[in-house]
Amino acid sequence: RLTMKWNGKTIVDISREFLNSNGAEKHITIETPKIESFERPTPESFREGMKAIASDLNVCSKRGLSERFDSTIGAGTVLMPFGGKYQRTPIQAMVQKISVEKAHTDLASFMSWGYNPDISSASPYHGAYLAVVESAAKLVATGAKYEDVYLTFQEYFEKPGRDPKRWGKPMAALLGAYKAQMELGIAAIGGKDSMSGSFEKLDVPPTLISFAVTTDKATHAISPEFKKAGNKLVILSPEYDNDGLPRTDSLLSLFERVNSLMREGKVYSAYTPTYGGVSEAVIKMCLGNRLGFAFDESVKCEQIFGYNYGSFLLEVAPEARVGELLGFITDEEAISYKNEKIALIEIESAYENKLEGVYSCNIASSTEKPETISYKARKWAAPAVKCAKPRVLIPVFPGTNCEYDSAKAVRDGGAEPEIFVINNLTADGVKRSAETFAKKIADSQAIFIPGGFSGGDEPDGSGKFITAFFRGAEVKAAVSDLLDNRDGLMCGICNGFQALVKLGLVPFGKIIDTDESCPTLTFNNIARHQSKIVRTRIASNKSPWLSMCEVGEIYNVPISHGEGKFLADEATLARLIKNGQIATQYVDLDGKATYDIQYNPNGSTMAIEGITSPDGRVFGKMGHSERIGKDLYRNVVGEYDIKMFASMTKYFKG
Repeated sequence: RLTMKWNGKTIVDISREFLNSNGAEKHITIETPKIESFERPTPESFREGMKAIASDLNVCSKRGLSERFDSTIGAGTVLMPFGGKYQRTPIQAMVQKISVEKAHTDLASFMSWGYNPDISSASPYHGAYLAVVESAAKLVATGAKYEDVYLTFQEYFEKPGRDPKRWGKPMAALLGAYKAQMELGIAAIGGKDSMSGSFEKLDVPPTLISFAVTTDKATHAISPEFKKAGNKLVILSPEYDNDGLPRTDSLLSLFERVNSLMREGKVYSAYTPTYGGVSEAVIKMCLGNRLGFAFDESVKCEQIFGYNYGSFLLEVAPEARVGELLGFITDEEAISYKNEKIALIEIESAYENKLEGVYSCNIASSTEKPETISYKARKWAAPAVKCAKPRVLIPVFPGTNCEYDSAKAVRDGGAEPEIFVINNLTADGVKRSAETFAKKIADSQAIFIPGGFSGGDEPDGSGKFITAFFRGAEVKAAVSDLLDNRDGLMCGICNGFQALVKLGLVPFGKIIDTDESCPTLTFNNIARHQSKIVRTRIASNKSPWLSMCEVGEIYNVPISHGEGKFLADEATLARLIKNGQIATQYVDLDGKATYDIQYNPNGSTMAIEGITSPDGRVFGKMGHSERIGKDLYRNVVGEYDIKMFASMTKYFKG
């Protein structure tokens, strides 16, 4: 029997035999659906066909939705959601380093998905089979080996009632998925299913989404954006049976061949065609670096717009002898086929604007040109007491989530981090945490306030709890002693920067009662969270945190915030510029400070990303410069290590 007790009282007592019977027997009659044609029609016009694909809801840009989620937390992101110089080419598989607290690893998890609602509506059987093929092919196209791939399914169908035809749709889908698993030799572990997708006369399409996962080296990851004009694009395809499904032996052999070409360094970018076929693939591969493409005249239009599941598009050197030629990558920002041509700007407009009214990401920006600031320090602060290995205290507040990333970056920079969790469950817990934290400050050379979403980014301004904690008498006194008497350092990133501004530590260098005349950080112009890579320029080298940088150097940095817009009045800005307290600015591809939302993600005044105290020893910035590491952000090229933690250690060593 199954017996459960609560507070000494038996509340469940059920026969094990009953449980084993799975309750009453259930029977239903099922009629599997007839297979309808699922071939994609070929458009009459290449130009109009490309625009139609770019603006299709299954193809168009989801960047405005994706940027609402933190894509770089954990400092393990190998491929950003959108790659290339312009961050427009979406990846086909997530690649994330396996999380380790103190050590470093080159092992990464690869994860992808597959599903086509049109095919699944015409034939749930084929839709499920091809969902499995698509999810596995995406992993191979991203550089992973096929041999250790596993699956999990997400199923969603209309409410079947007792209708045999309705029951036939999930039955056919499961048969298709089962056939794919057996033929490809991969198993599905777990999953989620629901047959409640009906509301009045509305039904969801037959849905079986295949998720595929494996592990491989981060160095093996390949991104899909075109890399260089002059290279050629080829297609490698499996053989297909009479039902339009890839032949198993041919597909598995192709997986191995593609992987071998990648490991030999012959593939620069790769894409496996999905919903939009070759047309979708070429559009997305072009946009990341705004490189054009010219289709070879031998390519048939139906090959461009038809389905090519299990195939691979590979960017290779022009002399490479592999696959069937599709065409060449060009410097001209256009896609051409025979006598038709469409400009990338027109394609990108259709691609980006389809969901702009729902998930905006291209809002209008000020055309004003802020000053690009340069301040070269002539003298620098020095510590009262030198230290070979400084101790850095990292407080953890409710909602902050960057403490492990920060500690690892501090340790890699040569210092010794200590993570301290603030107990806020009771008033007494906060009091005891403040007492202990103040004592630990006395034993530390620096304080680093990590980023995240303190208190869920409390109403009317994030970082309020952090600010209140530091204003407590004991902590405030300990911070003042660290900065005024021991020449210690302090830094805050994201939430930490917001707290430093609210405390007055930047730009004033001490904890004060701020008022409406003081600088502040407020909501991004786009009125939502932004997560992407931005470019920042060193505007001043006054801070010990930036002593290993040169004024004018440009660094890529991940950002993840909803309230990062820096505001200050003209008098304050003039004072900050004169004193060299504006440390970093958001800049465009030409290295110029800008208000363009593509580069200045929050609309900060004077494009300010980071500022310092008057002596430079307190530094606050929005960008997550602690999220650095080998093989990260491989599809957004740039220098990421601002060397702020090594600079901090150098300061104390003297």
